Amino acid sequence: MPMFQPFKNGGFDGHILDLHTAVIDGVLGGCGGGDGKFVVVVTDEKKKLDLMKMISELELPEIPSVFICPISLEPMQDPVTLCTGQTYERSNILKWFNLGHCTCPTTMQELWDDLVTPNKTLHQLIYTWFSQKYVLMKKRSEDVQGRAIEILGTLRKAKGKAKVHALSELKQVVMAHTIAKKTVVDEGGVFVISSLLSPFTSHAVGSEAIAILVNLELDSDSKAGLMQPARVSLMVDMLNDGSIETKINCARLIGRLVEEKGFRAELVSSHSLLVGLMRLVKDRRRRNGVSPALTLLKSVSVHKQVRNLLVRIGAVPQLIDVLPCLDPECLESALFVLDSLCLESEGRIALKDSVNTIPHTVRLLMKVSEKCTNYAISILWSVCKLASEECSSLAVEVGLAAKLLLVIQSGCDPALKQRSAELLKLCSLHYSDSMFISKCKLTRTIQ
Repeated sequence: MPMFQPFKNGGFDGHILDLHTAVIDGVLGGCGGGDGKFVVVVTDEKKKLDLMKMISELELPEIPSVFICPISLEPMQDPVTLCTGQTYERSNILKWFNLGHCTCPTTMQELWDDLVTPNKTLHQLIYTWFSQKYVLMKKRSEDVQGRAIEILGTLRKAKGKAKVHALSELKQVVMAHTIAKKTVVDEGGVFVISSLLSPFTSHAVGSEAIAILVNLELDSDSKAGLMQPARVSLMVDMLNDGSIETKINCARLIGRLVEEKGFRAELVSSHSLLVGLMRLVKDRRRRNGVSPALTLLKSVSVHKQVRNLLVRIGAVPQLIDVLPCLDPECLESALFVLDSLCLESEGRIALKDSVNTIPHTVRLLMKVSEKCTNYAISILWSVCKLASEECSSLAVEVGLAAKLLLVIQSGCDPALKQRSAELLKLCSLHYSDSMFISKCKLTRTIQ
């Protein structure tokens, strides 16, 4: 264990003796200066850093094991040593004693003395190590903040290619450092960047600006500014013509605007927007755009004018056809959208006319989640109710009756069971009792 200079009036003068040994022993984890000298920590008691604050603010992947309390597995702030030589956080070992234990938690030796001795040497080593890391972190944060402010200043005056370069650099800083995001917001960067989005903005500028905005915390005023029709129109244009990254960022940013209280449905009742989102959903080569596209479609499908427009652009058969390719999260969003379209008569007709609606939907029952099963049964109910004899017969032939019996016998929500029973009854109307019972057998339909 490295030795320390004596304490002076309860304080510590900030120097460690035999630093080389401390680093080799792994106690400091190699946190000395590059020249082999220890980085001196401020020792003025008034300016002394709070250990608890440092531990909570620092996100360190590795902490020397000697600093960790064996009970809580957290860094110690007030280490005390037992007569067995084992060291613990004071509050943790006292709780151990209060539970009636008279043993050492690590060795399970019976204690011949229940006194705890403050381990001042270890405490100072912990404090010094965290202080160094904390000061370094703060220095880096200040550097990042300063750089973000500097780029924002350049951006306010930049033109042409210089503007694109400044935005690109700011995007890199924002995506790499959490503190930079807060700095950009605090320094009025959201207004500066939003003001760059206009009908005359080039896609080069727009794509970089949106990539920054989608990574920032936007308040209501910022979102209201972005909800101007001209700015939404630019986002829609880039969602159709930009790179895959830009398309995803546009979908996510519009999605955040849709969640705002004052959002107007006419802003997303756009043929171009919905066509662009469906292109992302159907893109089989770049699947990373599917989730944000379906998430936005789910948000906008609550509006009647959007639902009608979705039906008119042929979204129903397109969504039905991609169902087998979707992961569970995307499936839930897609089925939500299809279920929403059942609210419109044109949507129900489109679902009935799509040849894959019934087989694809029946296949999903009891396969993914209760929510997906709920949406699927709701869709099947709408279709079978619309054309009972035609659709019910097809549904039973592809195994619907057996699947509905599984739902009814499962631990699902009672309302879902009731809907399943009603759908089962509707399907049975076109069969004799013996014929329908044979269709309910759990054979290949469960696979």
